[in-house]
Amino acid sequence: LCEAKELVGVSDRALAVLNALLTFYPKNEIAEANGFVVFPSNEQLSLRTHGMAGTTLRRNLAMLVEAGLIIRRDSPNGKRFARRNGEGGLGEAFGFSLAPLVVRAREIEAQAAEVLAGKLEWKRLRERLTLCRRDIAKLIEIALEEEIAGEWIEMQKHFNLLSASLPRRPSTAEMENLLADLEAFRELIVKTLELKTKTEKTDANDIQNGRHIHNSNPHPLSELEPSFETKQGVKPED
Repeated sequence: LCEAKELVGVSDRALAVLNALLTFYPKNEIAEANGFVVFPSNEQLSLRTHGMAGTTLRRNLAMLVEAGLIIRRDSPNGKRFARRNGEGGLGEAFGFSLAPLVVRAREIEAQAAEVLAGKLEWKRLRERLTLCRRDIAKLIEIALEEEIAGEWIEMQKHFNLLSASLPRRPSTAEMENLLADLEAFRELIVKTLELKTKTEKTDANDIQNGRHIHNSNPHPLSELEPSFETKQGVKPED
């Protein structure tokens, strides 16, 4: 019930009052055979709720009734009590019926499971966001350190804006939307880095190949041209 309190529509203090009511139930398990009604006075409830003020107590009892977790069973004079039956046991009782807790047990369990699943999903999204933001920050840092050509300063600014758009306590939907934007941005950065790196390697290879061709030519141009030099002391033939 603590997990499903928001879906049920009760506060922590209202749950504290409900727990106090349960302490007046004579058995560990609520069952029809034991009756459903507890009938403590406001003074007794105040003691069991560590001194909760009367006005606060009444407000939280009303919240429990409105949420459908307990039912008022008022006596004609508004007092809470139980009549004894002929065998000395409890007969008709006036106070608060805990029957809705039994009737709605499965519903409340399902709501609690839904809340827990939502919390797990929220935590999973938060972790994915953290990892994605870390990846982007590292990729931009590498690009700047390696002086890879690109608009990395602008990308850094865009990344900062995306990160700042997340509220302090975001909803699941807000995290899903931001995660989609960040993952798309990370993919863009990776593709940009791959393209720039590939281009730089291609340029470097072209330069290296040009040098290799020049250095490996066994017949320089001067050697391929015919020699018209006349040896000293030799008269050219007619």
